[in-house]
Amino acid sequence: MTQTSENVTWLTQEAYNQLKAELEHLSGPARTEIAAKIAAAREEGDLRENGGYHAAKEEQGKMELRVRQLTQLLEHAKVGEAPTDAGVVAPGMVVTIAFDGDEDDTLTFLLASREYASADVETYSPQSPLGSGVNGKKVGEDARYELPNGKMASVRVLDAKPYQG
Repeated sequence: MTQTSENVTWLTQEAYNQLKAELEHLSGPARTEIAAKIAAAREEGDLRENGGYHAAKEEQGKMELRVRQLTQLLEHAKVGEAPTDAGVVAPGMVVTIAFDGDEDDTLTFLLASREYASADVETYSPQSPLGSGVNGKKVGEDARYELPNGKMASVRVLDAKPYQG
């Protein structure tokens, strides 16, 4: 779970360990592997028409971007416990909301950094309009937030419980 405030990102120990392991892999074995692919493709001759070379260079660029993102994230990370206070919306919580108080029109999502997105449940960042609108609200409370088009929307918090991922 992550919670970002200012330039600090709060991570559970498990999330920190996963991101650290990914960074170590990308900085070590994966970097060596892509360098070998580039070298092998370069030996094939003319680089202008060498699809393997260009694909490997593009893959290298994406990998290096991810290394920079992870390095920056982990530099500012603080390791802490996942939220335990069910009933109050906070990063690391699975939240169910009703749009405009209509309990038939609901959405359940994990309030967390995109770095900790889950395949099990949709993830909204605490900095997103919806995420910042519901953060800190108690079950049963209404929250208002601004949509990208400038209009205001309201939701009611139906449930908030720690993510068990």
